Amino acid sequence: MKANIHPDYHNIKVVMTDGTEYMTRSTWGKEGDTMNLDIDPSTHPAWTGGNAQLSDRGGRVSKFKTRFGNLGI
Repeated sequence: MKANIHPDYHNIKVVMTDGTEYMTRSTWGKEGDTMNLDIDPSTHPAWTGGNAQLSDRGGRVSKFKTRFGNLGI
């Protein structure tokens, strides 16, 4: 195997949308960095059964509904 080809694997803190935090190991960022999530399993409709609403960043959701809302699907 080649030496020094693997990324640095270190501890980071992940902060969920509801404020809960946990420590995990990742290649993201540097040792001790904090990753703040915009969408997580407690807020994304794919995991909540469609009860939660995604925030419309930049009007993309409303543009999509305007273009394709009349298809009747």
